[in-house]
Amino acid sequence: MDMVIILYVSALIAALAFGVLVIFLARTLVAVRRTMNNVADTLEGVEKQMEGITLETTALLNKTNKLAEDVSVKSQSLNPLVDGVKGIGETVQEFNHSIRSISKGLTRSAHNHTDSAAQAMKWGQVAINLWKKARKEDVNQTGGKVL
Repeated sequence: MDMVIILYVSALIAALAFGVLVIFLARTLVAVRRTMNNVADTLEGVEKQMEGITLETTALLNKTNKLAEDVSVKSQSLNPLVDGVKGIGETVQEFNHSIRSISKGLTRSAHNHTDSAAQAMKWGQVAINLWKKARKEDVNQTGGKVL
């Protein structure tokens, strides 16, 4: 009989231990369920945010593509203008070169003909003086009347 009582007490302790184990296991499972629900809610929120980000990214990508096309079109339309400005620059450069050449030529010519020009000036002065003298003599001979 003592053995039977010990057997019953052992069975009772095992049953109580099993019950305590079941209670703690149930609590743990409930806590895990709450955690999993929170994780599911968080993932759902992240999924909605990702949808919004995806839509905004797609819209931004479309705008970027349109902007790139617009820049390309405008760049192509500016090419003739750039070519024209380049042509104007080359023309101005050639004009400057021509002006320099003419200026150098005139300077050389002036240096080469300085003596001739000085001599011409002297002869011109002599001619003017002779003309004035001749005129003065005419005025004196006609009695003050200029012919």
